[in-house]
Amino acid sequence: MFIGRERELDSLNALYDSGKFEFVVLYGRRRVGKTFLVKEFFEDELVFQTAGLANESMKRQIKSFHQDLIECGLPRQEKQPKDWIEAFSLLRQLIKQSTAKRKVILLDELPWMDTPRSKFVSALEHFWNGWCAARKDIVLIVCGSATSWMAKKVLRNKGGLFNRASRTIFLEPFTLGQ
Repeated sequence: MFIGRERELDSLNALYDSGKFEFVVLYGRRRVGKTFLVKEFFEDELVFQTAGLANESMKRQIKSFHQDLIECGLPRQEKQPKDWIEAFSLLRQLIKQSTAKRKVILLDELPWMDTPRSKFVSALEHFWNGWCAARKDIVLIVCGSATSWMAKKVLRNKGGLFNRASRTIFLEPFTLGQ
């Protein structure tokens, strides 16, 4: 049951029913319910979900991403990727095997995945522009609590993610009345 999120729920309904690819940027301060909102709303439609690890290396981020791919149905024999390009390639494999009408992908705590020299953002750009944007069944939701990182690296990106967000949702804390 959702309380006080009518506008956000309307937006999520509209993007799910849009019939086109969607790149959704969901951000807001910690503990406002970003992850809860997505997981509850798309409970049965999530093809893949992962979350970045706080203060961890690129190797550990990719290991966690790979383990989440396996938990979501990627065959275990797929070896751990060496970099983010390989990791997103495995995500494409997972998505291709899904029979879901709309393939909802949640990349949570995105800023934590972007470790120094990891080239995470350029790999995400390649994944989105080179593959997702050509499909009408993809709903990619990226979340993050580091609002300044989300604004700089995704919303105001000057590279491959420039103007790619089809929807932006800033999740505010509940009011006292809510």
